[in-house]
Amino acid sequence: MELKRVVVTGLGALTPIGNNIEEYWNALVNGKSGGAPITYFDTENFKTKFACEIKNFDFKSYFDRKEIRKLDKFSQYAIVASDEAIKDSALDLEHIDKQRVGVIWGAGIGGLETFQEEVKNFANGNGTPRFNPFFIPKMIADIAPGHISMRNGFMGPNYTTVSACASSANALIDALNYIRLGYSDVIISGGSEAAITQAGMGGFNAMHALSTRNDEPATASRPFDATRDGFVLGEGAGALVLEEYEHAKARGAKIYAELVGGGMSSDAYHITAPHPEGIGVIAVMKNCLQNAGLQPQDVDAINTHGTSTPLGDVAELKAIGEVFGEHAKSININSTKSMTGHLLGAAGAIEAIASILSMRNSIVPPTINHEVVDENIDASLNLTLNKAQERELNVAMSNTFGFGGHNACLLFKKLKE
Repeated sequence: MELKRVVVTGLGALTPIGNNIEEYWNALVNGKSGGAPITYFDTENFKTKFACEIKNFDFKSYFDRKEIRKLDKFSQYAIVASDEAIKDSALDLEHIDKQRVGVIWGAGIGGLETFQEEVKNFANGNGTPRFNPFFIPKMIADIAPGHISMRNGFMGPNYTTVSACASSANALIDALNYIRLGYSDVIISGGSEAAITQAGMGGFNAMHALSTRNDEPATASRPFDATRDGFVLGEGAGALVLEEYEHAKARGAKIYAELVGGGMSSDAYHITAPHPEGIGVIAVMKNCLQNAGLQPQDVDAINTHGTSTPLGDVAELKAIGEVFGEHAKSININSTKSMTGHLLGAAGAIEAIASILSMRNSIVPPTINHEVVDENIDASLNLTLNKAQERELNVAMSNTFGFGGHNACLLFKKLKE
């Protein structure tokens, strides 16, 4: 059986540095930081008092009051981004076969704020279980693709992948394979997350995972820098319309790139820490290259997982050196988390979008906030530090890893007819 080709025909983004694709891309190229003091709750007693929040988006004008009552923030983010991607794709929703259009979404946590608020209300009550009737359907991680499908009438595969911070990259790989095998013509895929809550910040602080650079929130996310002290929590959503190539060509669709491969692996090592030699990361990149039918020397750019943690950054770069050898020195390596923070389950989606737009515009966004060289990192690697670099790109890789040792890798290629 010959596998079908899969292309990207629509993009949508709601991020801490831009509320649509155009804003997001401009902010990436210009090295804009999304880090700022938290506005959602009083952080006086929290170790970390900042994050990368969504800014200046009026959800009350986008959704009516009844809709907002039924939607956790992570679902609101999913709908906003997917609406943009579907519009961008110019799909004819009146005439398309909606039974062959699916939604495969990623979320590492789901409706954390809803869960937090309902449990707090119960704890502050008299023991009578007076829960909101929308509590469960707002909270469950699979509800976001459900809302996207109901909003548009899409009746194909519909579910959520959950693999911590690799969730939306795993969703994209599942979507790739459904279309490759001929089960769907179009799949809306990506991910969303809204974990900047008291429970989210408190939980990650308890793990010592977050930066505590409270005096410098805009520069706290500093992948590869020797003074990095943890990741900065972000929120938002990224959406991609994946489409079978012949289906896209027949309707004259705008094509951003071809999704040529996806790889998966497990560290099988620790609940949160990466393997120090990056053995799972080595495996996932090799798996992805094999799946795409490409060689290491074909890759021009890698958007790393690059969370700004002391262990993770070093392990990933070691793995890149192992897989790519001397060619690693010719690759533009970057971490857009230096600007967006870490969007957890949505990270893979917004970073896949960054990789696609890098190819389309021949510009690699920078890894910002780098000040102090880390002697544990190979100095010959081009980490695209502090300033975007112009470069012709034909193949771009995006790495995403999650707690539990989940590794996912995506490869995008400029379309060859």
